[in-house]
Formats: sequence, structure tokens, C-alpha cells
Amino acid sequence: MLKITLTQGKVGKKDTQKRVLLALGLGKYGSSVVHADTPTIRGMIDKVSHLVKVEEVPNGTPTGRVTRRAKRQSQHKEVHATTRTTAKSGGEKAGTASKSTAKTAAGVGAAAE
Repeated sequence: MLKITLTQGKVGKKDTQKRVLLALGLGKYGSSVVHADTPTIRGMIDKVSHLVKVEEVPNGTPTGRVTRRAKRQSQHKEVHATTRTTAKSGGEKAGTASKSTAKTAAGVGAAAE
């Protein structure tokens, strides 16, 4: 499976290159699609190789357009997974609780005087 991303704009490009990009499903700058790795797709990529970036993705990846929402959700899952491991190890959360407790204790002592 191949993930193809349009890295250059289509303005000022030859009509044949624009048609190849349209056939691949690439509309706007930065748009991405996933296609099977076939000789036909490879030939199309060769025609517009200076306009696209190609990445290998796992075979189970669904084909078609890669939307911004899907990109955000996958990034959110990665961040959430790392945050969950930090919280379990007692990383940042324990330190922030002691700081807030120290501030409260200092505020109570200052108010009493």
C-alpha cells in the first residue's frame, strides 16, 4: 500500500500532470490518498514524482482519501497513549499536586498574619 501526498501546487503545471493528479484523487496541496501498490499506480506516480511524496504503509490500511479528521484522530491516539503511561508512572501529576499544596499552605500562612 502506498500513501501519496501532494507536496506542490498544480498551478502552472501541464494539463496531463493535472489529469494524473486528479485520477490519483489528489485535489489540493497537502491532500493524501492511499492506493494499492500496482504497476498502474507506480506509472502514474512516475509522471508526477516531482509533485508528490510517496510513503509505504501497512497492508491493512484502508484505501482512499486520508482526511484531516483521520490524521487528527491518529495523532490524538498517539499522544493519549503516551500521556496514559506517564500518569501511571506518577510522572507529572504527582509533582503538580505538591506544588499546588505548597502554594495553598503559603497562602494560608500569609493570611493568618
